[in-house]
Amino acid sequence: MLQDRIDVFQDMILGLTIDAQNDAKGSAGDKHETALSMMHLEQEKLNHKLSEIMAQKTILDTIDAAQVHSKIALGSLVQTNGMWLFISTALPKITINEVTVIAVSPQSPLGSKLLGNTVGFRFEIRTTPYLIETIL
Repeated sequence: MLQDRIDVFQDMILGLTIDAQNDAKGSAGDKHETALSMMHLEQEKLNHKLSEIMAQKTILDTIDAAQVHSKIALGSLVQTNGMWLFISTALPKITINEVTVIAVSPQSPLGSKLLGNTVGFRFEIRTTPYLIETIL
């Protein structure tokens, strides 16, 4: 999913670069300068989003899916209160074999509360109680 997003952003940036080069060949004046400035601003936004997605992918690439954790760490799959959480980077929830998994960042309030804890740990975030039931 992240690689698809990276590819899309790279294609969009390349498209803007080609458009700017083609526009530079046949235009002059204030409208041309404004159009180039707008393309440049859009390219900067896309580059920023691309770097964020690449950082997320780097985090995922460091996770060893075969590793089993006794304490919650980056890469842990955690069951709490009947919901599954994957400690990695914030991503859209996914459903695998009818089980919904929510990817949470270790820096998020929920992720930071989970890190380093074991099965049986209870805590509360914004009046919602949590109990760590399983760690994979």
